[in-house]
Amino acid sequence: MLLVLDGNSLLHRAYHAGVFEGMTAPDGSPVWALRGLIGYLARAAAHVQPDAVIVGFDCPVSSARRTQFPGYKAHRPDKPGDLTAQLAAAPALLTDAGVCTVVPPAYEADDVLASGAALARAAGWESVLMTSDRDAFALIDETTTVLRVRNGGFDEAVLVDHEALPALYGVRPSQYRDFAALRGDPSDNLPGVRRFGATTAKKLLTAFGSVEAAWEATADALREAVGDLAATHFTAAAARETVTRNRTLMTMRTDLELPPLTGARLPLNYMTMRQALRARGINLGPSLWALVGGAPPLPSAPGEPPADEMPELRPWVFRGGMTARRDPTPGQLALF
Repeated sequence: MLLVLDGNSLLHRAYHAGVFEGMTAPDGSPVWALRGLIGYLARAAAHVQPDAVIVGFDCPVSSARRTQFPGYKAHRPDKPGDLTAQLAAAPALLTDAGVCTVVPPAYEADDVLASGAALARAAGWESVLMTSDRDAFALIDETTTVLRVRNGGFDEAVLVDHEALPALYGVRPSQYRDFAALRGDPSDNLPGVRRFGATTAKKLLTAFGSVEAAWEATADALREAVGDLAATHFTAAAARETVTRNRTLMTMRTDLELPPLTGARLPLNYMTMRQALRARGINLGPSLWALVGGAPPLPSAPGEPPADEMPELRPWVFRGGMTARRDPTPGQLALF
């Protein structure tokens, strides 16, 4: 199994969670979001037990999507300086620690997820894509699962496969890009089709299967499926332009040049990883066991859970063979 992480989204999560806020490296630079990112990686590896790991980051220099559409993400405010510093430091830290890290020229961590899933599939492997971005749901298939970290961190994370997605959103993975294109994505400054939120988009795709099939349907069939106003907007020229633009920008590249799976294999070298982290003021040991080929930490006393260096990032307390302390909500899968 290949585990692929969206480094940007997870580092943002760790930064805003502020669990380790104020933590600095020996040179005084901020590292609390970096520690949180390493925590996410260690926790995911401990539970998923991957054979290989890749972490992707957005290119900080250029954006092919912004070249296509200058408004792409243009509304976002400037990042705080301490967040920008940690984003810039993350690829080098992970590389020094021995983690396979990819920063694709002009492209994004989402494209690393898509290309990683394609690489795993071609090798006959399964993959788990860890991100907070819903766009990754379009990548789900019988070999690819998305581990989505939501507000609340690991305690609210869900592992979504091809059977769970329809229960969550009412659409199949193959329909998710059309669903997102109709609905739009305010976080990327991509408006959707007027009168189309998630509910109306789901109704249209349930009735017709795809946007193309809906465009070929009769006016009466469209009105019956989504109502008069939504049907009117959907058949307008502006809707076609919106959907075409959104689908183009939301489509993730599956052909990025990635290191071979042999270059991403676990285990990592324990001392190399420890030294790279300690040089940045991040002191971790036993919690890295799944990344370095170790064994899970032993319980501190009979019947007690193992000692945990990162209790703030614990997703669930497991009992009796990985049964979570609470059931997932309908349509969601327990994290592991």
